[in-house]
Order: sequence, then structure tokens, then C-alpha cells
Amino acid sequence: MINKKIAIFIGLLALPMIGFSESTQNAPVLVTTYDSSNIQPNSYDLKGSNLQISYTTTGIDGKAHFSYKNAKDVLSFTGKEIRTVDTEIGTLVSVTTSMAVDTGSTSFSVLIPKVNLDKKLKFAIKTQGFLTQHKFSVIPSFNTGQLDNYKTYSLTGTARFVVF
Repeated sequence: MINKKIAIFIGLLALPMIGFSESTQNAPVLVTTYDSSNIQPNSYDLKGSNLQISYTTTGIDGKAHFSYKNAKDVLSFTGKEIRTVDTEIGTLVSVTTSMAVDTGSTSFSVLIPKVNLDKKLKFAIKTQGFLTQHKFSVIPSFNTGQLDNYKTYSLTGTARFVVF
């Protein structure tokens, strides 16, 4: 029978062996076991059409991180700058890429699919990204009709589980 458990070790293994000092013998060890049939990714690297996206659900600082790179911009977002909405088709992750007080804003959203990882802790994925122009005018009569316009991107990349 194949064992479907994966152990992830963090820290130093402190055993009273030759070569270990007294201080390392008491170092903490964290051993976490995951059922390899149900490991969820926490890091996503995607690209398509001169666009690169990197998203981690949590980093070493405990916050989510999102980077957006296109032909002219390299933008980084952290924590509350990143908005997520769980839906039945995946998690929609959005960031505001530009904002103007009198004309509106632009946002980028990516649909993160549901993925169960295998023992390799990574999996190739395909998904969609959406660049949205949100129109706004300080003149109320100009705020009519379709106010959001979309450009879609086919994205491919890797979903993986990373220990931070």
C-alpha cells in the first residue's frame, strides 16, 4: 500500500549526537504531516500575453503577496491591497493597478482554480485573467451605460505548496 502522507520539516533536528552543542540539542523542531491527496497550493506563478502574475496566499510575514508585470509596469501588492472572493468556479483574486480621482480606475483579477496537489507538491494549471477599466466621471450625467470594460488573458503556470 502506498503511504499518502507527506512530512514537512522546519527547524533543526536536535538529537544528542556527536557534533551538536548543548544549545542545538534543545532547538525546536516542527514536523507537520499532510495527507498528500488533499494538499492545497499556496503559491501560483502564471504567465500569458506579455503578462506575469505571482500570487502567494501567505508569505513569511503572514500576508498574501501579489505581483503583476506587463510590458510597462511591475507592481507589487501585499495584505489588504489584495482582495479575494471564493466562488463555485474558484477564487477570484483582484488588485487595483491604477486609480484616478476623476476618471476611474483599473484593476486586474485572476481566477485561481481549485487544485489538489500530489506528492510533488506542484501542478500545471490553466486559468483566466481580467484587466478591467472602471469608468467614472465627476459629472454624474457621464456615468451612464457600461462602466466596466474587460480585456481577458489566457494564463498558464504552476500551482505549488511552499513552506515559508
